[in-house]
Order: sequence, then C-alpha cells, then structure tokens
Amino acid sequence: MNDPTLEQIQTKIAFLERANIELSDQVYRQHQEIEAMRRQLGELADRLNSALSAALSRTADEERPPHY
Repeated sequence: MNDPTLEQIQTKIAFLERANIELSDQVYRQHQEIEAMRRQLGELADRLNSALSAALSRTADEERPPHY
C-alpha cells in the first residue's frame, strides 16, 4: 500500500470512529429520555386510576347537582 491510500484509510477509520461515538451518545440520551417518559406515563396512569376510583366510589348523595 502506498502512503496516500493508507492515509485515506486512516482518515475514514477516524471519521467512522467519531461517528460511532456520536451515534452511541445519541442512543444513550434517547434511552434516558424514554425512561423518563415511561416513569411519567406510569405516574399519570396511577393518578388517573386514583381519580377514577374516587369518582366511582361516590354515592348519589355526594354527587353535585347538574347546575353546578
């Protein structure tokens, strides 16, 4: 192999290594964001279930009249 060819190969390898690191970092950030969203969704689901349970457990005497 001559020097220009070897230099081209080394340049391409360096570019690919950097691109690989950047993509890996992006995937990690996306994973963190997805996990945060999953936690938020779980909390919202719990709150919704609690609100629905509370609404379903009311008696007719506890219901507000329709004009409120």
